[in-house]
Amino acid sequence: MPSGSVKLQSIKKLGQENQSYEFSDEEPAGSYMTVTTSKEDEKGKGNAEQPAIRVGFFQLFRFASCNEVLMMVTGSVCAVLHGSAQPLMLLVFGLLTDTFIEYDIELNELSDDRKECVNNTIQWKRNYTEVLEQNQTGWGLMNNATWEMLTPLKNRTCGILNIEYEMTLFAFYYVGIGAAVFLLGYFQISLWVTAAARQIQLIRKLYFSKVMRMEIGWFDCTSVGELNTRMSDDINKINDAIADQVAIFLQRFTTFVCGFCIGFVKGWKLTLVIVAASPLIGIGAGLMALFVAKLTGMELQAYAKAGAVADEVLTSIRTVAAFGGELKEVQRYDRNLVSAQRWGIRKGLIMGFFTGYMWLIIFLCYGLAFWYGSGLVVDSGEYTPGTLLQVFFGVLIAAMNLGQASPCLEAFAAGRGAATIIFETIDREPEIDCLSDAGYKLDRVKGDIEFHNVTFFYPSRPEVKILDQLSVAVKSGETTAFVGPSGAGKSTAVQLIQRFYDPKEGMVTLDGHDIRGLNIQWLRTLIGIVEQEPVLFATTIAENIRYGRPGVSLDDIIAAAKEANAYNFIMDLPQKFDTLVGEGGGQMSGGQKQRIAIARALVRNPRILLLDMATSALDNESEAVVQEALDKVRLGRTTISIAHRLSTIKNADVIVGFEHGRAVERGKHNELLERKGVYFTLVTLQSQGDKALNEKARQMANKEEAPEKLSLSRAGSYRASLRASIRQRSRSQLSNLIPESSVPIAGELGPRAYSVSQADKSKDIPEDEEEPVEPAPVARILKYNVPEWPYMLFGSFGAAINGGVNPVYSLLFSQILATFSVTDPVAQRKEIDSICLFFVMVGVVSFFTQMLQGYAFSKSGELLTRRLRRLGFHAMLGQEIGWFDDHRNSPGALTTRLATDASQVQGATGSQIGMIVNSLTNIGVAVIMSFYFSWKLTMLILCFLPFIALSGGFQAKMLTGFAKEDKIAMEAAGRISGEALNNIRTIAGLGKERNFVDMYEAQLEAPYKAALKKANVYGACYGFAQCVVFLTNSASYRFGGYLVRQEGLHFSLVFRVISAIVTSGTALGRASSYTPDYAKAKISAARFFQLLDRVPQISVYSDKGDKWTNFQGNIDFIDCNFTYPTRPDIQVLNGLTVSVKPGQTLAFVGSSGCGKSTSVQLLERFYDPDQGKVMIDGHDTTRVNVPFLRSKIGIVSQEPILFDCSIAENIKYGDNMREISMNEVIAAAKKAQLHSFVMSLPEKYDTNVGAQGSQLSRGQKQRIAIARAIIRDPKILLLDEATSALDTESEKTVQEALDKAREGRTCIVIAHRLSTIQNSDIIAVMSRGYLMEKGTHDQLMALKGAYYKLVTTGAPIS
Repeated sequence: MPSGSVKLQSIKKLGQENQSYEFSDEEPAGSYMTVTTSKEDEKGKGNAEQPAIRVGFFQLFRFASCNEVLMMVTGSVCAVLHGSAQPLMLLVFGLLTDTFIEYDIELNELSDDRKECVNNTIQWKRNYTEVLEQNQTGWGLMNNATWEMLTPLKNRTCGILNIEYEMTLFAFYYVGIGAAVFLLGYFQISLWVTAAARQIQLIRKLYFSKVMRMEIGWFDCTSVGELNTRMSDDINKINDAIADQVAIFLQRFTTFVCGFCIGFVKGWKLTLVIVAASPLIGIGAGLMALFVAKLTGMELQAYAKAGAVADEVLTSIRTVAAFGGELKEVQRYDRNLVSAQRWGIRKGLIMGFFTGYMWLIIFLCYGLAFWYGSGLVVDSGEYTPGTLLQVFFGVLIAAMNLGQASPCLEAFAAGRGAATIIFETIDREPEIDCLSDAGYKLDRVKGDIEFHNVTFFYPSRPEVKILDQLSVAVKSGETTAFVGPSGAGKSTAVQLIQRFYDPKEGMVTLDGHDIRGLNIQWLRTLIGIVEQEPVLFATTIAENIRYGRPGVSLDDIIAAAKEANAYNFIMDLPQKFDTLVGEGGGQMSGGQKQRIAIARALVRNPRILLLDMATSALDNESEAVVQEALDKVRLGRTTISIAHRLSTIKNADVIVGFEHGRAVERGKHNELLERKGVYFTLVTLQSQGDKALNEKARQMANKEEAPEKLSLSRAGSYRASLRASIRQRSRSQLSNLIPESSVPIAGELGPRAYSVSQADKSKDIPEDEEEPVEPAPVARILKYNVPEWPYMLFGSFGAAINGGVNPVYSLLFSQILATFSVTDPVAQRKEIDSICLFFVMVGVVSFFTQMLQGYAFSKSGELLTRRLRRLGFHAMLGQEIGWFDDHRNSPGALTTRLATDASQVQGATGSQIGMIVNSLTNIGVAVIMSFYFSWKLTMLILCFLPFIALSGGFQAKMLTGFAKEDKIAMEAAGRISGEALNNIRTIAGLGKERNFVDMYEAQLEAPYKAALKKANVYGACYGFAQCVVFLTNSASYRFGGYLVRQEGLHFSLVFRVISAIVTSGTALGRASSYTPDYAKAKISAARFFQLLDRVPQISVYSDKGDKWTNFQGNIDFIDCNFTYPTRPDIQVLNGLTVSVKPGQTLAFVGSSGCGKSTSVQLLERFYDPDQGKVMIDGHDTTRVNVPFLRSKIGIVSQEPILFDCSIAENIKYGDNMREISMNEVIAAAKKAQLHSFVMSLPEKYDTNVGAQGSQLSRGQKQRIAIARAIIRDPKILLLDEATSALDTESEKTVQEALDKAREGRTCIVIAHRLSTIQNSDIIAVMSRGYLMEKGTHDQLMALKGAYYKLVTTGAPIS
């Protein structure tokens, strides 16, 4: 698409202009920009391309006021304090552990009945020692136990430690930290979000008001859609980069730093050991990211092949349908899907492998740390057990938080990228500033306009000269008409008068003053403009007229409406002047809109009136009314009228003829007719068409009484229906627009009863871009995945084991703590070693199950994706051609749907099931385990569990849910900005930019208020989510202390239960965060099922319908009426009746758009006629089996579409029902005069023709297409302008080939060149969808009608 590429260049150019302006500018803002970007610029000097991000991070805050800076600083301080809370908690946790272990050792000591507690120290009981001393001499045999008793005991205290009191103290610590965290979390978030909301509000206002000030040329280079996305998405991206993300990043980063500090301060040896192992995890993560990116690339590349097939097939769907190649194409598509599927499975396997690897390393790390750490505790006594935990968890938490801080960096980068363009727009100075006060205002305006040697090209297409040295003068008070072919620069001249653009050379003057020196707003108030497609705004009629001039009274409005012939129809409406005109004026008919627009122009009381084709879109009746209105208002004003209809120009004072951007002639109607120039050709071409029309209208009137049952509305104004304005499609008028006759009448209930009646068809007029879809039920998605059940079973098994890993970890962790209270050193060492070994085992198991889960689910998911893609493609090719005309089903949209929707459906099956199973087993195992060890404590913690899970899920919801609310709040503002940007020319012409800026700013208030409210809610939720864990711990450890003291629960079980449940709580949160993917999958699936369930009106795959053996090729069109489903208001065929006997050649001639090609498409059954029927051998085509019918027809079209494969394959495409031998291909090629050319190619018949046949010349492509049609051996041959695109030599060769191919077949030829059709049996001359005359060449020449005129003037029929 060349236009796309041009657009891109121009955007780039804009960027460079902005940049250059920025450096030359001495404004503080500019210099501020340059200072910060200078480093980047030095880098960028070498390459011409600028970096995509040209905004430093701190520049994002350039619109912050002092208040906001203060808020952000305070928020940052809170975030840093909050970040240090978690490491602080570890200090408490370490002391708490030590206390528990000390108490447990005391219990162990005292459980030995030979010891007792005396004066707070543990000693051997008195009586034991005395006994021993007496017996010392007596026995020679002494056992170990007694020896042990003789060694004096280590100084162990006893009786001092009140465990419950200690635990209460720790509980208070926890509560205190929790409360602080709540407050800090609240402030850190709400302050940042509030500050961001204020800045974003300002950026939005500045951006929109700047965009509204831009000159029109800027809008040509930037698409409106893009601006709308920038207003919504890009500014939201900036918002994400300067709001809560900054606070969260600071908090996590602080945690990271503090965690490591604690590790190094408390125990540097262990910290170093753990840190030494951590690069393995980093490397794993890095490699995983690398591989996944690479594999995704490979998968996309592999799919791109299949996508190219789909795109090629969908773009040339008519050819595919005509040659019955649907199933062949589905297979070709499916073949290309295999490799994509392979890469997808590999990706799943590798992701599984790396996830497993990470878990393995993590568990090995645990094992190593506890093994080495316990050595430091037990053997050398350097650490207490509490210190070990502090160090270990300190490093762990630090590492985790570093990982969590990295997504914030992405948000920052995205924000900077988005800000680049937005800030550059805000800093750009418009070339024509419509809101500036500079420039003169003349006291008296006469209204003489003159162009002096004006040269001009549009900024978006600098290579096309639109105006070339144009010089023309328009006198005041006269009506000057501009005529000429389209593209001659008439409308451009008018836009220069309005100063939408400035000429590149020359100047435009008003009363001798260059208009560039005049004040723009003032200049535009002098001008009233009525365009071809008037733009009305979505408000009332009175308001629309009032846009013409602010502050007019209702009397003025009524006067203007009367002058514009609009008063009467307005008074007939129920709400009169307060009637809403609907979006874009959708509720009004074309004529009504046109007259409101005229009233709007008149209420300005303009000196200069510009009429740009003001009546061309209307039917005759409205045209007469509007024309009358215009004639009334032209008096005494300088008027420039552009028109194609001569009736509107005849009575102009001066007519100026344009051609190629120059004024080539000027004068009155009669003078110009004598000159026989541009004007003359336009006049002669038109009058012929009008005659034909009037003739047909007369016939229609006579047929009124005929039993045709033509509804009265149709016959009454035939022309109204013929050119019913496109705009009349408003919903309110649907009912009047469709004549009752289009509902099948009892008599013709036959075949038409089961094809949808036209009335239903036109209800499908696309009202909204995307119709909403109900999410698909999961059961149905799974039904498509049934064949993969073994994979899913194994995957779930793997997932279940992975889910059990977390609780097992907490089991091992508490077991280690228990060992520290064992007094016997040998047993202690042995137990520690076995636990560390167990860690290693769990890691290895986890490695394999992760791989199993990854592989199994990716396999089932990819197979499902492939199956859905194939089914979807199959369903698409089965739709009737009319379905592809709808812009929502353009090839691009459909290929995207195949690519993305199908792969998103995986989110509801494969990996999603794995996640769910994983989380459920995790929670299940944890809860069962906890109840087994201590049901009382478990009950207490379970009370907190919903809060923990909720806060996790709630946070995910917060981050996504608010975005949705914002979107709704922004929609009203978005509607205003969208309306303003789409109709920027009208707004500029009326000078209403300021109004729209004010309206937009008013609409921003609501979202802004909402954002401030959200800041508080979000802050509170965040604070709560963060402090829940602290409160849970405080309650459970206090209660644990009670149980240990009163019920003799072993302290390690307290840790076991608490850690098991808390980890499972986070798993719950994780499962809930996967839901967005899941919802997306259900929507995608629903869109897919909608496609699969749609029943085409003309079914290709069904075997229903008639087939017969001796197919003759007798064709009758009987009174066919037809409109394209996407343009129900344009009647293409209007009672076409014509018949061809077998073996005859029928030629259609006529101007383009008269329905020639349409009749061919009806014969192929791409469409069915709305009324009347097409008969073949006496069978109604709507009852014939579609594949059978198409197999009898061969078609050669004007632009033959070839597929990207070899010549032989392209020829074989002609018949997809059977295998075709090479001999047949050669025979067909010889008939098509193709063989000799093919043999001259190096690869002969295996030469690839390139995408769409790009490697071949037109004549060669045409002959391949003929060979393709011949190989079908069709009974009916359709030649749609088969030679019109060729030069004379190739035409001769192709014509010969066609004449050969026509022998003995029924043939329908469409041609513009009369030489090609003179020897046809019947020549049918068509105009506007009906037959004007038919007969042989000689008969028609004798008639001296339209055909005679065409032949004698020798004009091509265009």
